[in-house]
Amino acid sequence: MDTVHLSVMSGKLKGMPAINTNTLDNPFCQVMALSGIPSLICAGAGKKPRCYSWAMLSGSRKNCIPKFQQNSDVLSEVIPWDYLPVFNSPNVRYHGHGELINLEHMVNFHHIALKNPQTMFALWSKRRDIISDYHKARCQPANLILVYSNPSTKYLLHKPPAGFDKVFNVVSEPHTGENCTGKRCTECLSCYRHSGESVLIEHVKVRN
Repeated sequence: MDTVHLSVMSGKLKGMPAINTNTLDNPFCQVMALSGIPSLICAGAGKKPRCYSWAMLSGSRKNCIPKFQQNSDVLSEVIPWDYLPVFNSPNVRYHGHGELINLEHMVNFHHIALKNPQTMFALWSKRRDIISDYHKARCQPANLILVYSNPSTKYLLHKPPAGFDKVFNVVSEPHTGENCTGKRCTECLSCYRHSGESVLIEHVKVRN
């Protein structure tokens, strides 16, 4: 069976290993990105989605699609324990690109964390439905942090929703509470530590 592909990111995620999936092929992402709702970080105004992953995979990072799609296919079905990847990195991001596809996807992330107790994993997701179903049957590992990615640029969330450890807000106007803007993840690591900030605020990036 195909294995899970690990990517090394660029920009503020430079140096952070990530397990990515194909944003363009994810039905949830398609609905969000093409909704045309200006206040959604995924969509923005007009016909061009504001989602950075959508924009990059449609342009400068088209070459990443085959590997990301491989991950989408593998992670959305049961992965036997012996085929789960083993990492030597202290921190790994779940989804520098992409979003949860189904519950099995989340269960695989759960098992990857269990198999790698030496690594801290952080998952960004908007899928409250999947996370809720996940918690009904499983106890979240101590080395997995769940970050709710607030889809709205209009309304700040001041505490994580049920089932999440942290909340990540993106604002379209300057905000005095910004604590993520301009920081590199490998230097901050707040999202990879239970003791870090539980409410993150970043100013939206303007993309041409």
